[in-house]
Amino acid sequence: MSELRISGLHVEVQTESGPKEILKGVDLVVRSGEVHAIMGPNGSGKSTLAYSIAGHPKYTITSGSVTLDGVELTGLTVDERARAGLFLAMQYPIEVPGVSVANFLRTAKTALSGEAPKVRTWVKDVNAALERVGLDGTFASRSLNEGFSGGEKKRNEIAQLELLNPKFAILDETDSGLDIDALRIVSEGVNRYTANGDRGLLLITHYTRILNYIKPDFVHVFVDGHVVEEGGVELADRLEIEGYDRFVRAAKADA
Repeated sequence: MSELRISGLHVEVQTESGPKEILKGVDLVVRSGEVHAIMGPNGSGKSTLAYSIAGHPKYTITSGSVTLDGVELTGLTVDERARAGLFLAMQYPIEVPGVSVANFLRTAKTALSGEAPKVRTWVKDVNAALERVGLDGTFASRSLNEGFSGGEKKRNEIAQLELLNPKFAILDETDSGLDIDALRIVSEGVNRYTANGDRGLLLITHYTRILNYIKPDFVHVFVDGHVVEEGGVELADRLEIEGYDRFVRAAKADA
């Protein structure tokens, strides 16, 4: 069984007025076969958590630990973290002009596995993965995300997830900006990834609608840079009714 363990994680970001602490001691363990949902209001630090785990240079880890199967990730580069088994689906996937989707995916797969996949079978695999997320084969030859709609970018991220098949995936508000059809397609792709039971998922969102399609084993409420409440799917149902207000008020009272 694989394990992604976050312990006492403190993270700051540089602002015009100096460093600002965003994460204030995060403890979380995700094991293979588990789906964890992190929910919270905007500005609570959810995306900071995702990007800090993945190694974004904007965020500075001041203390704490992130390990994957006992390997400390905080000292590794972004590509080394990916090779260790980590995947991040970004909230705002960037455009990469001049690099085709097919070449990008083949390069990534080669870097992860240590050998290039055979071209003929790989083309079939890529086209099949794109088709499963509702993108036709022409997307394989287009520049990565260039000219893609928001929904197409998110669906392409899920095609990447299926093809690269990491040990652990972090989805940073993948549901934002999706219409109901795109949300269903993206969710089906995520469920295919987790179906074998040997992969772990950290799903970051502030809406409960995606949880109608992807059922979490654990729900964590994130406010002011740390987890303030934990539970099962019933916690998400409460949030749908009550919102985050009581958690935000409690955090302000403790500040």
